[in-house]
Amino acid sequence: MEGADLELGELLAAAEAAPPSDSVEVVARDLQKRLGAERVSFLFVDLMGQRLVRLPAPAGDLAGQAEPIDLHGSVYDDVLRNQRQHVEPDGQDGQRVITPVTNRGDCIGVLEVTLQHIADAVLRQVRDAAHALAYIIVTDRRFTDLYHLGRRTTRTSLAAEIQHQLLPSSPCCEAAQFTLAAGLVPADDIGGDTYDYTLDRDTLHLSITDAMGHDTQSALLATLLVGALRQARRSGCDALSQAEHAHQALLRHSRGLATGQLLCVDLETGLCELVNAGHPWPLRLRDGTVEEVELAVNLPFGVSTPMPYRVQELRLRPGDRLILLTDGMQDRGAAAADLVSVLRDTHALHPREVVRSLTAAVLDACRGQLKDDATALVLDWHGQPE
Repeated sequence: MEGADLELGELLAAAEAAPPSDSVEVVARDLQKRLGAERVSFLFVDLMGQRLVRLPAPAGDLAGQAEPIDLHGSVYDDVLRNQRQHVEPDGQDGQRVITPVTNRGDCIGVLEVTLQHIADAVLRQVRDAAHALAYIIVTDRRFTDLYHLGRRTTRTSLAAEIQHQLLPSSPCCEAAQFTLAAGLVPADDIGGDTYDYTLDRDTLHLSITDAMGHDTQSALLATLLVGALRQARRSGCDALSQAEHAHQALLRHSRGLATGQLLCVDLETGLCELVNAGHPWPLRLRDGTVEEVELAVNLPFGVSTPMPYRVQELRLRPGDRLILLTDGMQDRGAAAADLVSVLRDTHALHPREVVRSLTAAVLDACRGQLKDDATALVLDWHGQPE
Protein backbone atom coordinates (compact mmCIF):
# COMPACT_ATOMS: atom_id res chain seq x y z
CA MET A 1 0.00 0.00 0.00
CA GLU A 2 2.84 2.40 0.82
CA GLY A 3 4.28 1.81 -2.65
CA ALA A 4 1.07 2.70 -4.46
CA ASP A 5 1.89 6.03 -6.06
CA LEU A 6 -0.77 8.63 -6.60
CA GLU A 7 -2.08 8.28 -10.16
CA LEU A 8 -2.78 11.95 -10.75
CA GLY A 9 -4.32 11.43 -14.17
CA GLU A 10 -6.76 8.86 -12.84
CA LEU A 11 -7.66 11.04 -9.87
CA LEU A 12 -8.32 14.10 -12.04
CA ALA A 13 -10.38 12.01 -14.46
CA ALA A 14 -12.46 10.63 -11.58
CA ALA A 15 -13.00 14.13 -10.19
CA GLU A 16 -14.07 15.41 -13.59
CA ALA A 17 -16.51 12.54 -14.01
CA ALA A 18 -18.15 13.24 -10.64
CA PRO A 19 -20.53 16.14 -9.93
CA PRO A 20 -18.61 19.31 -8.96
CA SER A 21 -20.00 19.11 -5.44
CA ASP A 22 -18.49 15.62 -4.93
CA SER A 23 -14.84 16.39 -5.73
CA VAL A 24 -13.67 16.09 -2.14
CA GLU A 25 -15.43 12.73 -1.84
CA VAL A 26 -13.52 11.51 -4.92
CA VAL A 27 -10.21 12.36 -3.25
CA ALA A 28 -11.39 10.78 0.01
CA ARG A 29 -12.25 7.51 -1.71
CA ASP A 30 -8.88 7.51 -3.46
CA LEU A 31 -7.03 7.91 -0.15
CA GLN A 32 -9.16 5.25 1.49
CA LYS A 33 -8.47 2.83 -1.34
CA ARG A 34 -4.72 3.41 -1.61
CA LEU A 35 -3.72 4.22 1.96
CA GLY A 36 -6.49 2.80 4.13
CA ALA A 37 -7.31 6.34 5.22
CA GLU A 38 -10.11 6.95 7.73
CA ARG A 39 -12.21 10.04 8.44
CA VAL A 40 -11.05 12.03 5.42
CA SER A 41 -12.40 15.58 5.40
CA PHE A 42 -11.74 19.00 3.92
CA LEU A 43 -11.94 22.19 5.97
CA PHE A 44 -11.90 25.64 4.38
CA VAL A 45 -11.57 29.18 5.64
CA ASP A 46 -14.70 31.31 6.04
CA LEU A 47 -15.28 34.69 4.42
CA MET A 48 -13.89 36.61 7.39
CA GLY A 49 -10.75 34.46 7.57
CA GLN A 50 -11.38 33.78 11.25
CA ARG A 51 -12.87 30.27 11.31
CA LEU A 52 -12.69 26.94 9.51
CA VAL A 53 -15.75 25.14 8.16
CA ARG A 54 -15.81 21.38 7.62
CA LEU A 55 -17.32 20.47 4.25
CA PRO A 56 -20.20 18.05 4.84
CA ALA A 57 -20.32 14.63 3.19
CA PRO A 58 -22.38 14.39 -0.02
CA ALA A 59 -25.30 12.86 1.89
CA GLY A 60 -25.01 15.46 4.65
CA ASP A 61 -27.00 18.62 5.19
CA LEU A 62 -25.28 22.00 5.29
CA ALA A 63 -27.63 23.13 8.03
CA GLY A 64 -26.60 20.17 10.15
CA GLN A 65 -22.86 20.31 9.71
CA ALA A 66 -20.41 20.66 12.58
CA GLU A 67 -19.90 24.04 14.15
CA PRO A 68 -17.15 26.24 12.65
CA ILE A 69 -13.76 25.99 14.34
CA ASP A 70 -11.97 29.09 15.58
CA LEU A 71 -8.83 29.39 13.50
CA HIS A 72 -6.71 31.57 15.78
CA GLY A 73 -4.33 29.56 17.94
CA SER A 74 -5.45 26.21 16.54
CA VAL A 75 -3.33 23.50 14.97
CA TYR A 76 -5.04 24.34 11.68
CA ASP A 77 -3.80 27.91 12.00
CA ASP A 78 -0.22 26.63 12.36
CA VAL A 79 -0.60 24.43 9.29
CA LEU A 80 -1.93 27.29 7.17
CA ARG A 81 0.58 29.83 8.43
CA ASN A 82 3.62 27.59 7.99
CA GLN A 83 2.31 25.62 5.01
CA ARG A 84 3.62 22.42 6.58
CA GLN A 85 2.00 19.07 7.09
CA HIS A 86 1.22 18.23 10.72
CA VAL A 87 1.00 14.75 12.26
CA GLU A 88 -0.30 13.93 15.75
CA PRO A 89 -1.93 10.97 17.56
CA ASP A 90 -5.71 10.87 17.14
CA GLY A 91 -6.28 9.36 20.59
CA GLN A 92 -7.50 6.06 19.14
CA ASP A 93 -4.21 4.38 18.17
CA GLY A 94 -4.15 6.19 14.82
CA GLN A 95 -2.43 9.29 13.45
CA ARG A 96 -4.21 12.48 12.42
CA VAL A 97 -2.55 14.11 9.40
CA ILE A 98 -3.41 17.73 8.55
CA THR A 99 -2.11 19.01 5.21
CA PRO A 100 -2.49 22.49 3.63
CA VAL A 101 -4.57 22.72 0.47
CA THR A 102 -3.00 25.65 -1.35
CA ASN A 103 -2.88 26.90 -4.92
CA ARG A 104 -0.32 29.58 -5.94
CA GLY A 105 -0.24 30.89 -2.39
CA ASP A 106 -4.01 30.89 -1.93
CA CYS A 107 -4.73 29.00 1.31
CA ILE A 108 -7.98 27.28 0.37
CA GLY A 109 -8.09 25.09 3.47
CA VAL A 110 -6.72 21.86 4.91
CA LEU A 111 -7.10 18.15 4.19
CA GLU A 112 -7.54 16.12 7.40
CA VAL A 113 -6.91 12.37 7.26
CA THR A 114 -6.67 9.66 9.90
CA LEU A 115 -4.21 6.83 9.17
CA GLN A 116 -3.34 3.74 11.15
CA HIS A 117 0.11 3.44 9.63
CA ILE A 118 2.30 6.26 8.34
CA ALA A 119 5.65 6.45 6.60
CA ASP A 120 7.44 9.13 4.61
CA ALA A 121 6.06 7.74 1.34
CA VAL A 122 2.52 7.78 2.73
CA LEU A 123 2.81 11.35 3.99
CA ARG A 124 4.17 12.41 0.61
CA GLN A 125 1.16 10.87 -1.12
CA VAL A 126 -1.20 12.74 1.20
CA ARG A 127 0.62 15.97 0.29
CA ASP A 128 0.28 15.12 -3.39
CA ALA A 129 -3.45 14.46 -2.91
CA ALA A 130 -3.87 17.82 -1.13
CA HIS A 131 -2.05 19.57 -3.98
CA ALA A 132 -4.31 17.89 -6.53
CA LEU A 133 -7.37 18.75 -4.42
CA ALA A 134 -6.43 22.45 -4.56
CA TYR A 135 -6.55 22.41 -8.35
CA ILE A 136 -9.77 20.40 -8.35
CA ILE A 137 -11.52 22.84 -6.00
CA VAL A 138 -10.32 25.91 -7.92
CA THR A 139 -11.85 24.36 -11.04
CA ASP A 140 -15.06 23.00 -9.54
CA ARG A 141 -16.08 25.99 -7.44
CA ARG A 142 -16.92 27.73 -10.74
CA PHE A 143 -19.81 25.27 -11.15
CA THR A 144 -21.28 24.96 -7.64
CA ASP A 145 -22.28 27.22 -4.76
CA LEU A 146 -21.31 24.55 -2.23
CA TYR A 147 -18.09 26.27 -1.20
CA HIS A 148 -19.72 29.71 -1.16
CA LEU A 149 -22.52 28.44 1.07
CA GLY A 150 -20.16 26.78 3.49
CA ARG A 151 -17.98 29.85 3.91
CA ARG A 152 -20.87 31.97 5.21
CA THR A 153 -20.59 31.73 8.96
CA THR A 154 -22.43 35.05 9.34
CA ARG A 155 -25.37 36.61 7.52
CA THR A 156 -24.42 38.26 4.21
CA SER A 157 -26.28 41.37 3.05
CA LEU A 158 -27.05 42.11 -0.61
CA ALA A 159 -24.39 44.82 -0.62
CA ALA A 160 -21.80 42.45 0.83
CA GLU A 161 -22.75 39.80 -1.75
CA ILE A 162 -22.18 42.27 -4.58
CA GLN A 163 -18.95 43.50 -3.05
CA HIS A 164 -17.43 40.03 -2.60
CA GLN A 165 -18.30 39.05 -6.17
CA LEU A 166 -16.25 42.01 -7.43
CA LEU A 167 -13.06 40.65 -5.88
CA PRO A 168 -10.62 38.26 -7.60
CA SER A 169 -11.40 34.59 -6.99
CA SER A 170 -8.16 34.26 -5.02
CA PRO A 171 -6.88 36.80 -2.48
CA CYS A 172 -3.28 35.66 -2.98
CA CYS A 173 -0.89 35.08 -5.86
CA GLU A 174 2.71 33.88 -6.02
CA ALA A 175 5.10 34.23 -8.95
CA ALA A 176 8.85 34.25 -9.40
CA GLN A 177 9.05 38.05 -9.25
CA PHE A 178 6.51 38.78 -6.51
CA THR A 179 4.08 37.55 -3.89
CA LEU A 180 0.87 39.42 -3.14
CA ALA A 181 -2.07 39.04 -0.81
CA ALA A 182 -5.11 41.15 -0.07
CA GLY A 183 -7.99 41.17 2.35
CA LEU A 184 -11.21 43.09 2.89
CA VAL A 185 -13.07 43.28 6.18
CA PRO A 186 -16.62 44.56 5.58
CA ALA A 187 -17.96 47.19 7.93
CA ASP A 188 -21.33 46.93 9.62
CA ASP A 189 -22.51 49.23 6.81
CA ILE A 190 -20.80 48.21 3.54
CA GLY A 191 -18.56 50.98 2.25
CA GLY A 192 -17.60 50.07 -1.33
CA ASP A 193 -13.98 48.89 -1.04
CA THR A 194 -12.51 46.66 -3.74
CA TYR A 195 -9.13 45.37 -4.80
CA ASP A 196 -8.11 43.68 -8.02
CA TYR A 197 -5.08 42.19 -9.74
CA THR A 198 -4.12 40.29 -12.85
CA LEU A 199 -0.86 39.01 -14.28
CA ASP A 200 0.10 39.39 -17.93
CA ARG A 201 3.25 38.04 -19.56
CA ASP A 202 5.26 41.13 -18.68
CA THR A 203 3.08 43.24 -16.35
CA LEU A 204 1.40 42.92 -12.98
CA HIS A 205 -1.76 45.07 -12.78
CA LEU A 206 -3.01 46.13 -9.34
CA SER A 207 -5.83 48.33 -8.14
CA ILE A 208 -7.42 49.32 -4.87
CA THR A 209 -10.56 51.45 -4.86
CA ASP A 210 -13.07 52.96 -2.46
CA ALA A 211 -16.50 53.92 -3.81
CA MET A 212 -18.14 56.64 -1.75
CA GLY A 213 -21.40 55.96 0.06
CA HIS A 214 -22.73 53.04 2.02
CA ASP A 215 -24.63 49.82 1.63
CA THR A 216 -26.10 48.90 -1.79
CA GLN A 217 -25.47 52.36 -3.23
CA SER A 218 -21.72 52.04 -2.76
CA ALA A 219 -21.75 48.41 -3.93
CA LEU A 220 -23.42 49.40 -7.20
CA LEU A 221 -20.97 52.27 -7.69
CA ALA A 222 -18.10 49.88 -7.02
CA THR A 223 -19.55 47.51 -9.64
CA LEU A 224 -19.50 50.27 -12.25
CA LEU A 225 -15.97 51.29 -11.30
CA VAL A 226 -14.47 47.79 -11.30
CA GLY A 227 -16.25 46.93 -14.54
CA ALA A 228 -14.86 50.03 -16.25
CA LEU A 229 -11.34 49.36 -14.99
CA ARG A 230 -11.40 45.73 -16.13
CA GLN A 231 -12.81 46.65 -19.53
CA ALA A 232 -10.01 49.16 -20.07
CA ARG A 233 -7.33 46.82 -18.76
CA ARG A 234 -8.51 43.92 -20.91
CA SER A 235 -8.47 46.22 -23.92
CA GLY A 236 -4.75 46.75 -23.38
CA CYS A 237 -4.92 50.14 -21.68
CA ASP A 238 -2.13 51.39 -19.43
CA ALA A 239 -2.75 52.85 -15.96
CA LEU A 240 -3.45 56.35 -17.28
CA SER A 241 -6.00 55.16 -19.84
CA GLN A 242 -7.64 52.92 -17.26
CA ALA A 243 -8.04 55.92 -14.95
CA GLU A 244 -9.57 58.06 -17.69
CA HIS A 245 -11.94 55.28 -18.70
CA ALA A 246 -13.14 54.73 -15.12
CA HIS A 247 -13.56 58.46 -14.59
CA GLN A 248 -15.70 58.85 -17.71
CA ALA A 249 -17.81 55.83 -16.75
CA LEU A 250 -18.68 57.40 -13.40
CA LEU A 251 -19.48 60.74 -15.01
CA ARG A 252 -21.80 59.16 -17.57
CA HIS A 253 -23.57 56.54 -15.49
CA SER A 254 -23.61 57.75 -11.90
CA ARG A 255 -23.40 60.73 -9.60
CA GLY A 256 -20.94 59.05 -7.32
CA LEU A 257 -17.27 59.47 -6.52
CA ALA A 258 -14.53 56.94 -5.86
CA THR A 259 -10.89 57.09 -4.86
CA GLY A 260 -8.34 54.62 -6.12
CA GLN A 261 -4.80 53.68 -6.99
CA LEU A 262 -3.92 51.90 -10.23
CA LEU A 263 -0.51 50.27 -10.65
CA CYS A 264 1.21 48.59 -13.58
CA VAL A 265 4.45 46.85 -12.53
CA ASP A 266 6.99 45.82 -15.16
CA LEU A 267 8.02 42.27 -14.26
CA GLU A 268 11.43 42.68 -15.85
CA THR A 269 12.55 45.94 -14.20
CA GLY A 270 10.29 46.50 -11.17
CA LEU A 271 9.33 49.91 -12.54
CA CYS A 272 5.79 50.74 -11.43
CA GLU A 273 3.57 53.23 -13.26
CA LEU A 274 0.94 54.52 -10.87
CA VAL A 275 -2.13 56.75 -10.91
CA ASN A 276 -3.39 58.06 -7.58
CA ALA A 277 -7.00 59.29 -7.69
CA GLY A 278 -7.50 60.90 -4.27
CA HIS A 279 -6.46 57.76 -2.39
CA PRO A 280 -4.41 57.42 0.84
CA TRP A 281 -0.67 57.10 0.26
CA PRO A 282 0.81 53.60 0.21
CA LEU A 283 3.31 52.42 2.80
CA ARG A 284 6.63 50.84 1.92
CA LEU A 285 8.82 48.60 4.04
CA ARG A 286 12.41 48.84 2.81
CA ASP A 287 15.52 47.79 4.72
CA GLY A 288 13.55 47.59 7.97
CA THR A 289 12.06 51.08 7.68
CA VAL A 290 8.35 51.76 7.13
CA GLU A 291 7.53 55.01 5.38
CA GLU A 292 4.72 56.61 3.42
CA VAL A 293 5.26 56.82 -0.32
CA GLU A 294 4.43 60.47 -0.92
CA LEU A 295 2.57 60.67 -4.20
CA ALA A 296 1.01 63.54 -6.05
CA VAL A 297 -2.75 63.22 -5.69
CA ASN A 298 -5.32 63.62 -8.45
CA LEU A 299 -8.97 64.20 -7.64
CA PRO A 300 -11.18 61.12 -7.24
CA PHE A 301 -12.90 59.40 -10.14
CA GLY A 302 -16.21 61.04 -10.96
CA VAL A 303 -15.36 64.63 -10.00
CA SER A 304 -16.88 66.72 -12.80
CA THR A 305 -13.92 69.06 -13.44
CA PRO A 306 -10.72 67.28 -12.43
CA MET A 307 -7.24 68.12 -13.52
CA PRO A 308 -5.91 65.57 -16.06
CA TYR A 309 -4.73 62.37 -14.44
CA ARG A 310 -0.99 61.95 -14.31
CA VAL A 311 1.22 58.89 -14.21
CA GLN A 312 3.91 58.67 -11.57
CA GLU A 313 6.78 56.23 -11.44
CA LEU A 314 7.83 54.15 -8.49
CA ARG A 315 10.88 51.88 -8.65
CA LEU A 316 10.58 48.66 -6.66
CA ARG A 317 13.74 47.03 -5.36
CA PRO A 318 14.14 43.35 -4.51
CA GLY A 319 13.14 42.98 -0.87
CA ASP A 320 10.62 45.85 -0.94
CA ARG A 321 7.18 45.37 0.59
CA LEU A 322 4.50 47.75 -0.72
CA ILE A 323 1.24 48.12 1.22
CA LEU A 324 -1.90 49.64 -0.32
CA LEU A 325 -4.69 50.63 2.06
CA THR A 326 -8.16 52.13 2.03
CA ASP A 327 -9.05 54.87 4.50
CA GLY A 328 -10.99 52.37 6.62
CA MET A 329 -7.59 51.06 7.79
CA GLN A 330 -6.68 54.49 9.17
CA ASP A 331 -9.78 56.55 9.93
CA ARG A 332 -11.96 56.88 13.03
CA GLY A 333 -11.42 54.10 15.52
CA ALA A 334 -8.96 52.35 13.22
CA ALA A 335 -6.52 55.23 13.67
CA ALA A 336 -5.65 53.77 17.09
CA ALA A 337 -4.08 50.73 15.39
CA ASP A 338 -0.30 51.04 15.12
CA LEU A 339 0.05 49.75 11.58
CA VAL A 340 3.71 50.73 11.34
CA SER A 341 4.58 48.51 14.29
CA VAL A 342 2.51 45.68 12.84
CA LEU A 343 4.44 45.94 9.58
CA ARG A 344 7.77 45.92 11.38
CA ASP A 345 6.79 42.95 13.54
CA THR A 346 5.58 40.92 10.54
CA HIS A 347 8.46 41.72 8.19
CA ALA A 348 9.48 38.06 7.90
CA LEU A 349 5.96 36.71 7.32
CA HIS A 350 4.17 35.85 4.10
CA PRO A 351 1.99 38.72 2.76
CA ARG A 352 -1.20 36.77 3.53
CA GLU A 353 -0.19 36.71 7.21
CA VAL A 354 0.65 40.41 7.08
CA VAL A 355 -2.85 41.12 5.77
CA ARG A 356 -4.36 39.05 8.58
CA SER A 357 -2.28 40.92 11.15
CA LEU A 358 -3.21 44.33 9.74
CA THR A 359 -6.94 43.63 9.63
CA ALA A 360 -6.84 42.03 13.09
CA ALA A 361 -5.14 45.15 14.50
CA VAL A 362 -7.82 47.37 12.98
CA LEU A 363 -10.63 45.16 14.26
CA ASP A 364 -9.11 45.19 17.74
CA ALA A 365 -8.77 48.99 17.65
CA CYS A 366 -12.44 49.28 16.65
CA ARG A 367 -13.52 46.60 19.14
CA GLY A 368 -14.91 44.59 16.26
CA GLN A 369 -17.26 47.38 15.13
CA LEU A 370 -15.93 48.84 11.89
CA LYS A 371 -17.63 51.96 10.57
CA ASP A 372 -15.89 51.75 7.18
CA ASP A 373 -14.57 48.85 5.13
CA ALA A 374 -10.91 48.09 5.83
CA THR A 375 -8.88 46.79 2.90
CA ALA A 376 -5.18 46.04 2.58
CA LEU A 377 -3.11 44.73 -0.32
CA VAL A 378 0.48 43.67 0.38
CA LEU A 379 3.01 43.20 -2.44
CA ASP A 380 6.44 41.66 -1.87
CA TRP A 381 8.80 42.37 -4.73
CA HIS A 382 11.46 39.70 -5.31
CA GLY A 383 12.77 40.89 -8.67
CA GLN A 384 13.88 38.77 -11.58
CA PRO A 385 15.02 35.28 -10.53
CA GLU A 386 18.70 34.63 -11.11
